[in-house]
Amino acid sequence: MKKQLLVVLALLSVVGVQAQWKPAGDKIKTEWADKINPESVLPEYPRPTLVRESWQNLNGEWEYAIRPKGEVEPKVFDGNILVPFAIESSLSGVQKEVGQNNELWYKREFDIPSAWKNKTVKLNFGAVDWRADVFVNDVLIGSHEGGYTPFSLDITPYLTGTKKQKLVVRVWDPTDRGYQPVGKQTHKPEGIWYTSVTGIWQTVWLEPVAENHIVNIKAIPDVDRKTLSVNVATATNSKGEIVKVDLLEKGRVVATAKGVPGKELRLAVENPTLWSPKNPYLYDMNVTLLKENKNVDNVKSYTAFRKISMKKDENKVYRMYLNNEPLFQFGPLDQGWWPDGLYTAPTDEALLYDVKKTKEWGFNMIRKHVKVEPARWYYHCDREGILVWQDMPSGDRGGNTWGMTDFNAGTDCKRSAESVENYYQEWKEIMDLCMSHPCVVVWVPFNEAWGQFDTEKVAEWTKNYDPSRLVNSASGGNHRFCGDIVDLHRYPAPEMYLYDGNRVNVLGEYGGIGMAVEDHLWWNKRNWGYVQFKNADEVTAEYVKYTEILKSYIPKGFSAAVYTQTTDVEGEVNGLMTYDRKVIKIDEAKVRQANEAVINTLSGK
Repeated sequence: MKKQLLVVLALLSVVGVQAQWKPAGDKIKTEWADKINPESVLPEYPRPTLVRESWQNLNGEWEYAIRPKGEVEPKVFDGNILVPFAIESSLSGVQKEVGQNNELWYKREFDIPSAWKNKTVKLNFGAVDWRADVFVNDVLIGSHEGGYTPFSLDITPYLTGTKKQKLVVRVWDPTDRGYQPVGKQTHKPEGIWYTSVTGIWQTVWLEPVAENHIVNIKAIPDVDRKTLSVNVATATNSKGEIVKVDLLEKGRVVATAKGVPGKELRLAVENPTLWSPKNPYLYDMNVTLLKENKNVDNVKSYTAFRKISMKKDENKVYRMYLNNEPLFQFGPLDQGWWPDGLYTAPTDEALLYDVKKTKEWGFNMIRKHVKVEPARWYYHCDREGILVWQDMPSGDRGGNTWGMTDFNAGTDCKRSAESVENYYQEWKEIMDLCMSHPCVVVWVPFNEAWGQFDTEKVAEWTKNYDPSRLVNSASGGNHRFCGDIVDLHRYPAPEMYLYDGNRVNVLGEYGGIGMAVEDHLWWNKRNWGYVQFKNADEVTAEYVKYTEILKSYIPKGFSAAVYTQTTDVEGEVNGLMTYDRKVIKIDEAKVRQANEAVINTLSGK
């Protein structure tokens, strides 16, 4: 009887803990919001290209406090927040604004498993927007600026002998009142501008490693030479240590290379299986750090053989080629926002859902628009076979004009030295995050002249840093004669009003067919779309009409197109599905047929 009572009390305790958290506010939510367990939030391993078996997820309920900028750690916190959902989101359980004059404080305790004794312990953050200062046991151990990229800290020297360790994170984020990249965040949401995102918005986790350990794997294929270039970086340059890379096909080792850390290793495969949207084949990789033939560190990764390039077709028109075959790239503008989690999908299933629907609709590409996703999103694109154009989130918008209807029109803005330095730092970290994902085929440094500066220099830097991909220097922005792609924007119907015979020509945005669906709207203000219709039949008919127009421009030079957009977002109702993902606003079969016809106009030859 006593044992049964203890079980009941334990269950009540768990229920009590879970009952402390609930979504805040009364706005629409996705079906995945109901599946969240605060004791197990986004439990999947967050870094698929560098996987270790032993790790500890720190997602869950933390304490939080909002205090004026410049104050010390609060003695009393304001309540609990569910990490990793931004404080402005419903799923955080808080839904409060922070603002440029305040700082957001987080606090929690954690244990170090006894099995990790004598190991180096790394604290990893998927992303924190924007400036994060990290304290362990009341010691400020490190800081990071950059709202979209992961960072890690060695916390071993700051751990105490006691079981409980204290972790505090202080965040400051001026959103659109600073120079840093923010994408579509704003302190005053309206139209195409959305709610601000502050603080931790991706998974936080611990892992035990050796003192010297693998920190990054860069894998770039060369389809023509049938080789794979792999560069493995380690935490320190310890003498006598080597890295070993094994490439596996269906569990069988097909290539091996060894070398010192930081040096390019080349692995050859006689007849590599090529990755494409129709056959997204991935090779497994085992990467081992060795010293005196003993394992120091071991991680699992993956890669693919895939080539993206440009060359003239038989009509002297530059086209994009995938694996040396022409491919018309066609996909939606994907903002990556969620009504309940804002920047953060409620679950990994939800994160995958948008990718799968895009593929089901007959698209072969996604333009990730002025946002960066968690590493698992790119992993899903790799597995599902979706090409990705990766935007740099825009920032420092002021001081420029938008010259989108002529070459060399419009004025690039003048950024401060601090702003320029930060741009390159964050863009490099974003590229590093995406570099080894085969799905990413195009870099987009600027969108519509938002913060566009030194365009030729930025395009050249981007191409030099990663020559293996194409550079779309300014999507719909001030068009300069640089980069690999000239990108036009036109709403609502497709139009080709510029053409450059020396680059690939694409329609980087068009469409925006709107339909407001009652009971699935973010707010009761004016809901916005370029054109508005009343039902799915009307939306589908207009969509198909636009694809027919688009097809007429492909022989004239368009080699890719991006339709706006995957989902509604806040006040925008021009998605192919509603913001809560509960209503598909099109006839899916007809849209798929139309999309495949567009792709086959060029790629079916």
